[in-house]
Amino acid sequence: MDSPHTGAAVTAVDFGLKGPRGWAFRGVHCTAPAGSFVAVVGPSGTGRTCLLLALTGRMRATEGRAEVGGLPLPKKMTAVRRLSALGPVAGVNELDPAFTVAEHLRERALLQRRFDGSLRSLLRRPSVRRAAARARIETALTAAGLDLATLAKGGRTSVRDLERLEALRLSVGLALMATPRLLAVDDADLKLSDEERAQAWELLRSVAAAGTTVLAVCSEPPEDALRISTVSHDAHDAHSRSRTQDPTEEGAADALAETGRS
Repeated sequence: MDSPHTGAAVTAVDFGLKGPRGWAFRGVHCTAPAGSFVAVVGPSGTGRTCLLLALTGRMRATEGRAEVGGLPLPKKMTAVRRLSALGPVAGVNELDPAFTVAEHLRERALLQRRFDGSLRSLLRRPSVRRAAARARIETALTAAGLDLATLAKGGRTSVRDLERLEALRLSVGLALMATPRLLAVDDADLKLSDEERAQAWELLRSVAAAGTTVLAVCSEPPEDALRISTVSHDAHDAHSRSRTQDPTEEGAADALAETGRS
């Protein structure tokens, strides 16, 4: 098993998930060492989001086998959820547009302290706990490349007023507050200009370089990323003929209800 202080290696052999509307994905193979930057690719409707959720323990695979950090899926889904974190995933883990950036950060720090902190940390003086929360927030924002001073209203900026790349950085920063070994990001390059896309790839590369394995669903993957495809050569023609039978990314929430989620 990987060291708990490194990223999580990800492997899959004939990995597949069948939902209420047919196969979300099938026959997926991958070998990604710890600390890899991995692009999840495939045509829209081929289960990219479902694969992302399955490899982070949020959806139960129905075929083949996979391991994340040495933990087998779907047998150890709960353990895999603990070592992984989600960035933005539509319908599953989205930013609240009514919240400010600071409110999101405070809420995440509170949740981390309540559910992930040791008993000893919970017994610390309030001033010590607040200082630890501030340090956790600052470290995560630095890793995500988000400088609150550059936002229109600083931390009081509403999520609805963020640019797409700023929202991506915030989501990644919130996920990194859990110090995960695996970070999963859906639609990483959605609605980004070429310049913004390059900045997004640099962000995710830096997270991987710091030791956290990154899985990112994208439409135009960078050349240096490892790739996991949701469509094998053998399955491509079948997908083209029967696409309406497959759950799409937009149907991920339905499949979650069917297979269970945390």
